[in-house]
Amino acid sequence: MKMGSISNLRVVTLCLLALIASTHAQLQLGFYAKSCPKAEQIILNFVHQHIHNAPSLAAALIRMHFHDCFVRGCDGSVLLNSTTNQAEKDAPPNLTVRGFDFIDRIKILVEAECPGVVSCADILALVARDSVVATGGPYWKVPTGRRDGVISNLVEARNSIPAPFHNFTTIQTLFANQGLDLKDLVLLSGAHTIGVSHCSSFSNRLFNFTGKGDQDPALDSEYAKNLKTFKCKNINDNTTKVEMDPGSRKTFDLGYYNQVVKRRGLFESDAALLTNSVSKSLVTQLLEGSIENFYAEFANSMENMGRIKVKTGTEGEIRKHCALVNS
Repeated sequence: MKMGSISNLRVVTLCLLALIASTHAQLQLGFYAKSCPKAEQIILNFVHQHIHNAPSLAAALIRMHFHDCFVRGCDGSVLLNSTTNQAEKDAPPNLTVRGFDFIDRIKILVEAECPGVVSCADILALVARDSVVATGGPYWKVPTGRRDGVISNLVEARNSIPAPFHNFTTIQTLFANQGLDLKDLVLLSGAHTIGVSHCSSFSNRLFNFTGKGDQDPALDSEYAKNLKTFKCKNINDNTTKVEMDPGSRKTFDLGYYNQVVKRRGLFESDAALLTNSVSKSLVTQLLEGSIENFYAEFANSMENMGRIKVKTGTEGEIRKHCALVNS
């Protein structure tokens, strides 16, 4: 082989190695082991110290993590305030998201320990997991190394985050856009086993489903009557909250899927799980299996979600304040 050919081969080999390295610049467990070894413990301690004062925050924080990952990947962009443009935080799907102060308080503690090292995106991912575990829910691995995004756009959030009124085709498309399959869709929907919803998120199903003052036939009629009598008494109720898994909203269990099968899921997106043969079969399999199986499967899907379009290496930045891009 000629010297020129050898040189060219070396160049090609180096380029291939660089490409492989870049495509595998992934998250890793214990990413901060050397740069900020106490980071994950600081986060865990704060969660354990405060989550029991407001256990419903576990549902809010896992929802925040979900909404973050579905827009530009898991990059903490949902945490940014609107400045020169309207940010994700002010998009309709995020107007009822809460827990921002909880994240900010943790960020202050972590910054005091290791300035400019731990991203807000990683803090959010860890807090979502730790708060669910602290309230008795499943554990999942959270590899770290995410970088924070510098762009947050209201329109992108409105167009990318699955909504309570979406049908199955739309939800499936939005999940597929993030590299998530039908199994992930069904399992991540299971997070509705904890938490509450505002009446306004589903009141059209009770009072004006097709614009003719009618009720959604996919919603159990007795349950609908109960909701209208004791909870959501009119379509304009924006304050009353309803348990998404009545009777066990504080327990991370299979109760949500039981509600769905009984046609008592609050959202159209919940009812939609029964309109597809694959997702309906997956719901049945989960109900026939053990809670341990559900936890393991849910953990896998949360890990899949936590890797969506992450920024690593030199992408993005490490924000000093989660609500603001570094100046």
